[in-house]
Amino acid sequence: MERVKPKVLICDSFSEKGIEMLSSVGFDITYLPKITSQDLLSMVHEYDVLIVRGRTKVTKEVISKGKNLKIVGRAGVGLDNIDLESAKSRGIKVLNTPMASTNAVAELTIGLMMALSRGIAQGDAGIKQGKWLKHELMGSELKGKTLGVIGMGRIGTRVARLAKAFGMKILAFDIIKLSEELLDELGAKTVPLDELLASSDFITLHVTLTEDSYHMMNEERLSKMKRTAYVVNASRGAVIDEKALLNALKNGSIKGAALDVFEVEPPISSELVKLQNVVTTPHIGAQTEEAQELAATLLAEKIIDALSN
Repeated sequence: MERVKPKVLICDSFSEKGIEMLSSVGFDITYLPKITSQDLLSMVHEYDVLIVRGRTKVTKEVISKGKNLKIVGRAGVGLDNIDLESAKSRGIKVLNTPMASTNAVAELTIGLMMALSRGIAQGDAGIKQGKWLKHELMGSELKGKTLGVIGMGRIGTRVARLAKAFGMKILAFDIIKLSEELLDELGAKTVPLDELLASSDFITLHVTLTEDSYHMMNEERLSKMKRTAYVVNASRGAVIDEKALLNALKNGSIKGAALDVFEVEPPISSELVKLQNVVTTPHIGAQTEEAQELAATLLAEKIIDALSN
C-alpha cells in the first residue's frame, strides 16, 4: 500500500527553503500565507500539520475542527497565538523556534536605543520636511551608561553582550538565578527589580507574556525610573501598561520610549505613538531575511523529525 503523504497547511509567510525541505521528504504542502480565520476553520480538518507565525490564531475552535492535526508549528518564539491547553488535551505537539530570532531582536533593540539617544528618527523626519534640526538634537552616547535588562534569556543575554561592546554597564533581573560564569563574561550584576529601575539609563524588556508579566511596567514601576531614562520594549506589547507609559512620557517622569510591540497591533488610534519622545517600529524584531530563513529551516527539521518518529 502506498504511504499517505502528511498534509501541511502553511498559514503565514514562510521561507522558500523551509518549504523545499518539507517537500523534499514527500510532504504535501499547501501554502496560503494570507488565509482568513474563516477559511482556516473550513479547511483545517484536511491537514496533519499547521504552520503559523504571529498573524494566524490557532484557537480552541481551530484545534477542535482539526481532527487530523498532529503538529502545530510556530515559526518564531511566542506561543500566545496558539491555544496550548486545547492542543495538549488533543495530544497535538506544538513546536516553535526560539533560537531563530535571537540576534535579529537583539540588534533591533540596540538600534532602538541608539535612535532614542541620538534623535535619529526626529532628524530624518526633519530633513524630509525641509528642517535642519542640528542644534535641537543634542544626543547622548551609550558608552558609560547603565543598561537594565529585564529577562536574561537568549535575547536579553545577546542584548547585554552587544551593549557591553558599546561600553555600557549591565544590570540584570530575572526570576531564574543566573550563572556566575555568564555574569562575569558580561561584567553584569544581578539586582532586585526596583534597584534596576532606579539605577538604569536604559531599560529593555525581554520577557514572555504571562499573567505575572502582564503590565509589569505599570505606573508604580515607571515612577521608579530616572527622569532621564528610556524604556525599550521588543518583547510583547502588554508587558507595559500603555496608559501608564503615556502619562509618564507626557509628564516627564521618564525621557523617552522605543516600542516594537503594542497592546493592540497595529496601534492605529494610539496617542502614545504620536509623541515626539517615542520611537516606534511595526513589530519587526524578527523581520530579517536571516531570521526568517532560520526559523523556517529549524521548524521544518523539527516537523520532519517529529513525524518520522
